[in-house]
Order: sequence, then C-alpha cells, then structure tokens
Amino acid sequence: MELVPGNTLITATPQEGRELAIAMARKTIGAIQPDADVRKKLRPDYANNADSLTHAGHVVAIEFATIAAANDYWRDRA
Repeated sequence: MELVPGNTLITATPQEGRELAIAMARKTIGAIQPDADVRKKLRPDYANNADSLTHAGHVVAIEFATIAAANDYWRDRA
C-alpha cells in the first residue's frame, strides 16, 4: 500500500500540499481499517459527530505541517 502518493512530500504549491495531506490522511484510515465495507458502515457514526470530524481535521493538519516543513514552507526557489 502506497501511503505517500508518488513517494514524495514535495509539492509545487501550498494548495497541492494541502491536497496531499488530505490524501495521506485518507490512506492512513484505509491502512488502519482496510475493510471498505466496515469503513462504509462506520461512516454515518463519524460523519455526524463534531468531535470525530474535528479529530479528522487535526490529522490532516498534522500531515500538512509535515508536508509544509518538507517543502521549506514553499519559499521562492527561483
């Protein structure tokens, strides 16, 4: 299972970094619970729970912080 799409944290822009963070968070959930049917069954529970959604956002934020640091916060490379 490829947990880091493209095997790199380097992105051209913060937008791409944020998209990568979301993709990585989703892949992490898939790695933790590989059964798609179980994830589908659980979705209504967390999709309507503010704490669960906040925790999911936190996971994305941590992934994004890691990606931003790897990209040296998108300093001008020109």
